[in-house]
Amino acid sequence: MPRIYKTQAIVLTRFDLGEADRVLTILTPHEGKLRVIAKGVRRPTSRLGGALEPFAELQLVLARGRTFDIVTQASVGEAWLSLRDALESAATAWYLGELADRSVEEGGVAYPVYALLRRCFQLLDDGMAPGRVARWFEFGLSDALGMRPEVERCVECDRPLEAHEAFRWVPALGGVLCERHPGPPSEVVGLSLEALKLLRAYRRLDIEALAALRLPAEVEAEVEDALRRFVRHVLEREARSLAFLDEVRHASWSS
Repeated sequence: MPRIYKTQAIVLTRFDLGEADRVLTILTPHEGKLRVIAKGVRRPTSRLGGALEPFAELQLVLARGRTFDIVTQASVGEAWLSLRDALESAATAWYLGELADRSVEEGGVAYPVYALLRRCFQLLDDGMAPGRVARWFEFGLSDALGMRPEVERCVECDRPLEAHEAFRWVPALGGVLCERHPGPPSEVVGLSLEALKLLRAYRRLDIEALAALRLPAEVEAEVEDALRRFVRHVLEREARSLAFLDEVRHASWSS
């Protein structure tokens, strides 16, 4: 195994270490999720400091170390500067980065999640509605983890769902229940036909087609709640960044 290697990377988290160093959690397409150290990066004279930022695709040269691999060179491949200028887009990017961080083990297979995260950062940078990007990421992440929600057939009896039925959303069972099955009372959430159709759209359509949809706000909110519940079940915890994202959105609606 070569001691020096190159990789693309997206910074997920970072924290300061000692007087001048910084530890980064990065997601890479082929090396998986890594914790690396940037030595001296907080010094004003550091050549690395300006490059090692979130919301950018980086080109890194790393040296293998005992505890952390060491960043020896860094440059920015894609900066996604417009994403940083829109507060809701930036807050959404933090949320998506946290989901990516929690869904990939260190050194595990990461390419599908990396590609999905990179695409979503580009969409946010292009000005696409952050809510649509977040829902597409949530559905895509569940798919990448082999836990795509079932929205075509009842998760209990495998019967195709009919438009005239009442539907229930049950993340613990993997998707939608038909009206013939009660499901666990504490985990059942009603689901409208319009929300079911939108969930199916997230499964079937590409993001450009999804971006063009015009839907009532209450349907968007229902699907947001459904997919957040599903992701929380998949990752077994609530994303900490959601509180900030919701605060940002509330402030923008109030202004």
